[in-house]
Amino acid sequence: MFESSSVPFSSIEEALQRIKRGEMVVVVDDEHRENEGDLTLAAESVTPEAINFMATYGRGLICVALEGSLLDKLQIPLMVKDNSSPFETAFCISVEARSGTTTGISAADRSRTIQTLINPQSKAYDFVKPGHMFPLRAKPGGVLMRTGQTEASVDLARLAGCHPSGVICEIMNADGTMARLPDLIAFCQKHHLLMVTVADLVAYRLSKEPLVKYLKIETKETYWGTLQIHHFESLLDGGKHLAMVLGDLSKTPEPLVRVHLETIPDDLFNGGSLGNSFGLAMDHLQKEGAGVLVYLRRHAKTQGVIEETLVPPTSMNDKDIGVGAQILRHLGISNMRLLARKETKYSGLKGFGLSITRVEIFK
Repeated sequence: MFESSSVPFSSIEEALQRIKRGEMVVVVDDEHRENEGDLTLAAESVTPEAINFMATYGRGLICVALEGSLLDKLQIPLMVKDNSSPFETAFCISVEARSGTTTGISAADRSRTIQTLINPQSKAYDFVKPGHMFPLRAKPGGVLMRTGQTEASVDLARLAGCHPSGVICEIMNADGTMARLPDLIAFCQKHHLLMVTVADLVAYRLSKEPLVKYLKIETKETYWGTLQIHHFESLLDGGKHLAMVLGDLSKTPEPLVRVHLETIPDDLFNGGSLGNSFGLAMDHLQKEGAGVLVYLRRHAKTQGVIEETLVPPTSMNDKDIGVGAQILRHLGISNMRLLARKETKYSGLKGFGLSITRVEIFK
């Protein structure tokens, strides 16, 4: 992950002041994610000049990030039902303002379409499909649920007191390659722009907003010994999650941690050391003498339905990482050894105040 101490990143507070004044900033994501920088502007500040700047100097695809409630109101659906893109970028059907535009592609036309999208008086009829403006559906909870530029732009606009929507454009070099960090630094210096990271935005929000609510703690005698079971509830989707603590965490600066996604048949019927990842992980914690297993339930609407959890999830998404990270921080963990089935990299952990010092593989 990029380190703010060695790179001229600005604070989120500085970026919010720029956004509030109607200026652009550059938002950089994690080097283990898309590893790119986006020009970012509050949608309510869009002008033909801003669109032209993005097209001329940013060179990437210009999109408008919107909340799901607005897209639903305007009847603008997702482009596909089954999103198979690596980072699940939620592209919607492209649109155009029905009135006030010509070909739709000009800077003025795209600016007009964005203005119409965020106009509270607009209705579904005010747009034609397809068009030249690409809406993106931001996840509820913003960067705390998905550490992408889509959510970052909406969060920055909202935190700056603007309409919760943003215009973004990936920054490309003149030769058509993606601009990486050294290129982005030069770009910002040339155009007098501030640059911030999604990780810093996550940290900023975490310092002000809770993601999970602590419910209770109980002690249980189990196959693996005495567990302190901490109960949490997600404030975003109501999901109930557990943190199972074995031993005294205060005695180790880097406790062993396993984050486990619920898979009902495997978890319920293959207990102990019979080969499932839950049981094997608990065996490792028992041998260690201390550690944590964070048990993340699947989405609240599927809880209790075995058919929905027959297939083990292949990996954690940003929502899982966000929830699990804040649970670990609640337990006072900052540095940890991660217990995993394979070598794993998680994006955005810096923003949660977490560091993985080592990955320990178990079979």
